[in-house]
Amino acid sequence: MIPFNDLKPTHVLLVKELEEALRRVVERGWFILGPEVEAFETAFAAYHGVAHAVGVANGTDAIELALRAANVGTGDEVITVAHTAVATVCAVEQAGATPVLVDIDPKTYTMDPVAAEAAITPRTTALLPVHLYGQPADMTALCDLAKRHHLLLIEDCAQAHGARHAGRLVGTFGHMATFSFYPTKNLGAYGDGGAVLTDDTRLADRLRRLRNYGQTSRYYHAERGTNSRLDEMQAAILAVKLTYLDQHNEIRRKLANHYTQRLEQTIQPWVREQTYHVYHLYVIRHPRRDALMAALKRREIGTLIHYPIPVHLQEAYTDLGYKPGSLPVTERTARKVLSLPLYIGLALDDVEHVAQAITDFEKEAPDG
Repeated sequence: MIPFNDLKPTHVLLVKELEEALRRVVERGWFILGPEVEAFETAFAAYHGVAHAVGVANGTDAIELALRAANVGTGDEVITVAHTAVATVCAVEQAGATPVLVDIDPKTYTMDPVAAEAAITPRTTALLPVHLYGQPADMTALCDLAKRHHLLLIEDCAQAHGARHAGRLVGTFGHMATFSFYPTKNLGAYGDGGAVLTDDTRLADRLRRLRNYGQTSRYYHAERGTNSRLDEMQAAILAVKLTYLDQHNEIRRKLANHYTQRLEQTIQPWVREQTYHVYHLYVIRHPRRDALMAALKRREIGTLIHYPIPVHLQEAYTDLGYKPGSLPVTERTARKVLSLPLYIGLALDDVEHVAQAITDFEKEAPDG
């Protein structure tokens, strides 16, 4: 049995440091917005070379609060993609804005800058590209697009901790960048967590108010905020894991490279030049995806689909007005992509076994 994911090996590798971090929190007796959060925020900002990191409760809140901090809300349009976790679109609506969904690049599955530009209207306020599967979106083109049209640029980095575009870390291109620390992420907590990065002190100050009921000091509320606070235990865990992020990303890249060496070029992930892909997911494309998925299951190999139904075709979002065929590249992609096992602790022999299973499937008859 090769599971799709397994978080236990990472814990085993770091158990002494993690237990010490948790013991420190418990002994101090301070559990919300304390020194551990402050220390992690400082370290996370320093890792990226930006001025501010603001910890929040989860990645969805990170996007919502980033938009709210920049006064994006009712009447505003935010351009993003439908080929993403629904959280991206959910956060835009929670901020009161209207999500405008555009098609993706057929090779990288990230926002198509040409499609994004075509979707700009007088109500467009922000671009929200998603760095998907661990690969950055085309930030050279998207930064230029945002600058030419005077748009707010917020990066959704939930799947791309430590990824780079043209030698520069994701999270450092836009006015703000949002992160999720969901347990399966390359930098994952032991529960929910998120953060917003920015070089803008005014935005950072407002984010800190908004995450804590709009408070500027205890029991004084300058504006209406919410409760979205990264807790001390998660911050302590993340601080430990952050020191291993680059090392663990290299392990992921080694595993991914082994897959790539063994798989046919036609189904491999396509990596843009000048891109440092961190392989949050190793996603292949296959014309008989469902049959391949079933064949791998029979051989006790776990797989998942990211994502089987694009947001614009989800029942919950029919009121956005999109129909089948509205985003043809996105829809074709959703019918073909398949995520293979890839995680810290996965053995090269396991990668070889998965790759061989795919090769065996390719040799079968189409209906075999």
